[in-house]
Amino acid sequence: MQRTYKTGPYGDRQSRPMSDGPIRFDTKIAVLLREDLEVWQRLNVTAFLVSGLGTTATEVIGEPYEDADEVPYLPMFRQPVLVFEGTKETLAAAHARALARALPRAVFTADLFSTGNDRDNRAAVRAVPTAQLDLVGLAVYGPRGGVDKVLKGARMHP
Repeated sequence: MQRTYKTGPYGDRQSRPMSDGPIRFDTKIAVLLREDLEVWQRLNVTAFLVSGLGTTATEVIGEPYEDADEVPYLPMFRQPVLVFEGTKETLAAAHARALARALPRAVFTADLFSTGNDRDNRAAVRAVPTAQLDLVGLAVYGPRGGVDKVLKGARMHP
C-alpha cells in the first residue's frame, strides 16, 4: 500500500474536469501532527490548523454546495487535505522548511491545549521564540513539490 499521496501535473490548470478521470492538483494541503497526540487532540488540532488556511489562501475554497431540494451548504476545500504524522523533531524540521520556502502555514503548539479562546491562543504563540515553539501540529499549503519537501521524513497518518 502506498503511504504517500502524489499528484501529477496537468498543464497550466489547477485541476482537470471529473469527466477526464481523477482530478489532479498542482497544489497540496497537508497537516503534520506529532505522533504522540491523543485521538481527540489529533482531530482538534487538524480542525484548527486547516481553518487558518481557508481564511488566507482563499483559492483552496470550492463553490457552495446544494442538495436536490436546493438547500444550500457552505463551501469546503476544493481538494483533499492530507494528514501526516511524525516525531517532534520531524515537526520542527518541517516547520523550518515551511518558513524557508515561505509557504502559507498554520501552527498549533502544546500550550494551546490549556487555553480556551483565540486571544489567549495568539498570546501563547507570541510568547515563545520561533525556534522554541513546542509544535504539535503544522498545516502547509503550496505547490505539491514544495509541500512534499517540507514533509520529508513524515508518514501518512494511519
